[in-house]
Amino acid sequence: MNMFQLTGKKRAAADYLMIIIGTGLMAVASVLFYDPCGMVPGGFTGAAIIIKEVSSKFIDGGIPLWMTNMAFNIPLIPITIHLKGWKFVQRTVFAFLSFSAWLAVIPEISISIDGDLFLVSVFGGLVMGGGIALVFLAKATTGGTDLCGAILQRFLPHVSIPKLMQALDAVIICAGIMTFGFRMSLYSIITTYLCAVVSDRMMDGLKFSKMAYIISNQADAIAERILVDMARGVTGLNGRGMYTGQAKNVLLCVVPPKEIVKIKEIVHSIDQNAFVIVSDSREVLGEGFVEYHQ
Repeated sequence: MNMFQLTGKKRAAADYLMIIIGTGLMAVASVLFYDPCGMVPGGFTGAAIIIKEVSSKFIDGGIPLWMTNMAFNIPLIPITIHLKGWKFVQRTVFAFLSFSAWLAVIPEISISIDGDLFLVSVFGGLVMGGGIALVFLAKATTGGTDLCGAILQRFLPHVSIPKLMQALDAVIICAGIMTFGFRMSLYSIITTYLCAVVSDRMMDGLKFSKMAYIISNQADAIAERILVDMARGVTGLNGRGMYTGQAKNVLLCVVPPKEIVKIKEIVHSIDQNAFVIVSDSREVLGEGFVEYHQ
């Protein structure tokens, strides 16, 4: 069964399982990739890495990442509950507790990949991005600058939460530059970018489809073949060629990515002069795809 078709307790259980797996991946990236190399990806994770490095001059091994993560997040929870309500933060509370637990139990083993910081930044970004995507798909966050942004917006209503988060992350990254140097900050930018790309692609990929516009004088024949051979719906739109002034039928069909080749084969076999536009559809809700649930 499609995960997005689960409802009730089964869907909730699947969401919390995704949070556990996702926060585990995030912790792996933080403990095994970022922390040993001094990469600061922003957020409370980056702040925790900075604090651990600075405190290591006074405390053997420095303050653990999980402890800093807990210390930063716990005071934000009651404030956010007061401002936004418990429903807004209940999964986030579970996520940041899960993330802190993973940070505490994963052994600190340096994966330097023969000292190649570029590979560390790449694989760290891939792992972190995958973890973040799973947490977001479960309708949660791990707290940190997300909660800070939600709180600050209460006092700065004209500024969006994403912009406030970006400002906070910028401050943390600047602190990372002063702590670890400009060179490491450049690698941090690489891993942060890859993390964002991977998380976005993963979130889109589960609902990703291809959309085809087909303009042809044989529109009826093409539509019939798609309906019969592929069992896919087709919508006919009224169009008009602006150069010729002739009325034309424009077919609109949305299919999974693997089926777009079959669409093009059908069109080519019927009308080699057909005009076909294929574009990406980031999300499709409805019969045959993802059912919409509030």
